[in-house]
This record gives sequence, C-alpha cells and structure tokens, in this order.
Amino acid sequence: MSPAVSFPALLQRFFTERLMQQRRASPHTIASYRDTFRLLLRFAQGQLDKAPTQLAFEQVDAPLIAAFLDDLENNRGITARSRNLRLTAIRSFFRYAAFEAPAHAEQIQRVLAIPSQRFTRAQVGFLTRPEIDALLAAPDQHSWSGRRDHALLLVAIQTGLRLSELTGLCRDSVFHGTGAHVRVLGKGRKERAIPLTRQTAAVLNAWLREIPGNADATVFPNARGTRLSADGMQYLLAKHVAVAVQRCPSLATRRVTPHVLRHTTAMELMQAGAERAVIALWLGHESVETTQIYLDANLAIKEQVLAKVTPLDVAFVRYRPDDQLLAFLNEL
Repeated sequence: MSPAVSFPALLQRFFTERLMQQRRASPHTIASYRDTFRLLLRFAQGQLDKAPTQLAFEQVDAPLIAAFLDDLENNRGITARSRNLRLTAIRSFFRYAAFEAPAHAEQIQRVLAIPSQRFTRAQVGFLTRPEIDALLAAPDQHSWSGRRDHALLLVAIQTGLRLSELTGLCRDSVFHGTGAHVRVLGKGRKERAIPLTRQTAAVLNAWLREIPGNADATVFPNARGTRLSADGMQYLLAKHVAVAVQRCPSLATRRVTPHVLRHTTAMELMQAGAERAVIALWLGHESVETTQIYLDANLAIKEQVLAKVTPLDVAFVRYRPDDQLLAFLNEL
C-alpha cells in the first residue's frame, strides 16, 4: 500500500471493497462490523485526543485494541462471547490490512495475536412441550396482533428460523399446497427450504389473508406495516410469556428469547429421532458438529442409555463411627 493511504481510507475500503464487493457480506455482518469500529474509533478519540479522520494507522495498535476490549468488558459489561465477536471484526480488518499495508506487518501480527477470551459454554435453553403449548395459547386471537403473534410463534417453533430470517420473511417465500414450506436465505447466504406441518401451513395461510397481497409483503409486520425489529420481537415474546406463566408456572424460571425458540425446534426434532445431519440442514448450520450442543443438552437420550446399562452389583452400607468424638464431629 502506498504511504499516502491513510487509516480512514483503508477502513472505508475494507467496508466498500472487501466486505460489500468481494465477500458480499450480509447486511447483518456489515452492521455488526460497523458497530464494532464505531465503538473503537470513539474509544481511540478519547484515548488519543484525535478525531477518527486524523488517526494514523500505526496509532491503532495492539495495546490500544487490548485496552478497548478491556473497556468494553469493565465499563459496558459485555460478556466474553460479545468481546470475542468484536475482536473477530477487528481481526478481519487487520487481515485485509496485511495485504494492503505490508509495511505495518509487525504491528498487524501483534493485533492478530490478541487471544480470544475463553468462557464457560452453558447448555442451551429450550422449552418443554407443556411450555410450548402455554406460549402458543397466550396470544388473544380475537385481535389482529394476537393472530399475527400466534402465527409468528408457531412458525418460529416449528421451523427454527433465525430472528432475522423470521422477521424478514416475505409472502413470496411461503409455498402452499403439497409440500408446503418456507424458503429463506440464511447465514452465509445459504438458501434452504423448511417444510411446514399441516397445522402450521393452515394457520399461516389463514394469516396471509390478513396482510397485503404483494409478493414482497412482510409476513409478520408491525403495526405500521413494516418489518418487526429485534426489540419488537423480544417485546411481544416477553408479553406472551408473562401470560403463559399463569398456565405453565415453569416458564417463570425461563429466559425465553427468539433464539430459545430455535433451540426448541432442534430439541423437538432430536426427541422425535431426527439425525444430527437432518437437524443441521433444517437449521442451516454450516457444520453437523454445531448440532452437538443439542445432544449434550438432551437428558432424555442420556437417561435412555443409562437404562440400558447393567447396574453395578454393590451393597449400600451405612457408615457408623465407632468413636463418640468422631460422631460428634460428623454431626456438626
């Protein structure tokens, strides 16, 4: 790269040329990377007392980025997973810069060497069948929004669509009749088709009669007729969970998010005997190994295996201390 090319120009080219033109990254990826660099540039401005357009490439070094990540954790309270996502965006830019700015190779390697933070991987959360039934019964279907929410929740639980796929679903992505299914362009620009059960197809077809008939009409619009936001989806989900708790109290201890509905789909498929490869195709996973998390969380499968294991032939003997002082200590 010519020395005349500045850090601001290189960052703009990373977005316009690398992400948009060469990689054809999804809007979700671009937005995520954009937010990362907005935060980084504001942090650098506070630390260096320089406007982002005045930053030199050599000033955005490993110590600055490490301090930025620490600030996100300590002052913004983000999780280790979110920290790693921010670092992924930064690494992507510096890998691009390695080709465009070879004179800064040593600085770039130091940034790329910043390690991801390890974190405990909790088991995935999912809903049981009684909780699913209570949630689906929660919307008041005498109102327009209640019928929308019922259809939305049913499609979410049966198909396992990601939040962006669900809120972005259009009328021309729904196919009726024999082999009813929805077709979406998911993560990594991978297109997939998810079949609909007869009940889900009937509910969805009835709902489609209440929205505009144009092919690009949003299937689950908000009150203004536009696409539901992530916050809007979470709001209506929390509203219906609060109602469903009255019918199924165990929901009170659940943290129900749109992604939990996706996990629920996977667990329903697994408990029905679906192979991991089928579940990966259904959910649009890049690798079958990603589906392993559902096998880890499925206690029913483990209990079935345990039932087939021959129990060890051991006798239960109650321990009785033979000394009064030991007995006293054991009772403390």
